[in-house]
Amino acid sequence: MTTFTKRVASLRPILGLVSVALFLLGWDLAARFGGLPAFILPSPASVWTRFLRSLVDGLLLTHSLVTLLEVLVGLLAGVFFATLIGYLVAKSRMLENLLSPYLVASQAVPLVAIAPLLVIWFGPGMFSKFLICALIVFFPVLVNTVVGVRAVPSALYDLMRSLRATRGQILLNLEIPAALPVFLGGLRIGATLSVIGAVVGELVGSDRGLGYLVNAGRGQYDTALVFVAVFTLIFLALVLYGFVAFLEKRLLIWQER
Repeated sequence: MTTFTKRVASLRPILGLVSVALFLLGWDLAARFGGLPAFILPSPASVWTRFLRSLVDGLLLTHSLVTLLEVLVGLLAGVFFATLIGYLVAKSRMLENLLSPYLVASQAVPLVAIAPLLVIWFGPGMFSKFLICALIVFFPVLVNTVVGVRAVPSALYDLMRSLRATRGQILLNLEIPAALPVFLGGLRIGATLSVIGAVVGELVGSDRGLGYLVNAGRGQYDTALVFVAVFTLIFLALVLYGFVAFLEKRLLIWQER
């Protein structure tokens, strides 16, 4: 790594902070001099005050934990079934031909359109939110699993067979490590999409969660509360994305070596 590259890498956190500061400054100026009432565009200071109030009275924490639980359960379920089915599809062309129309059709229909049906069929409880999260995570993880498994060079399979490796040894020592980079790329997408799935379910019908807070703030013209809920959702998505990035760095350390 050159000296210039090291300097650029060291400046990245500073550039991020500068970008956030400029965003807040522009937002504050727009709120002060834009001529818009506070219930349409609250200032950053009023949003911060509303955040502290929601944090102190436990409102934000309670609803954030509900959304986080929905996201985690839906993400884990979606990743599990997507990985399992994706591996089977990657190994069987017949199964791919059988399931492809249904998989493509599931992505052709927007989740917002079928979320009300899922809430009607499975009720407004948490199970419908788990299901919506799992569905939105399922397809990108499945596609990346299929691509990753099929990207394993055939020469490596021949090498493993020449060493008389069992099916389990081929899976653990060849297919999983080779498909892991592509799979983790899909997991990054799925981690952020799972937050969207939870919010969509809560907006359709729920009395808990950050999506419910958005609906409540909108109905009461408490726009500052809407901003608080939205920024909390962004924070959750960033944390999940950062965790997957950290996991990717730890699991793929052999690539750097």
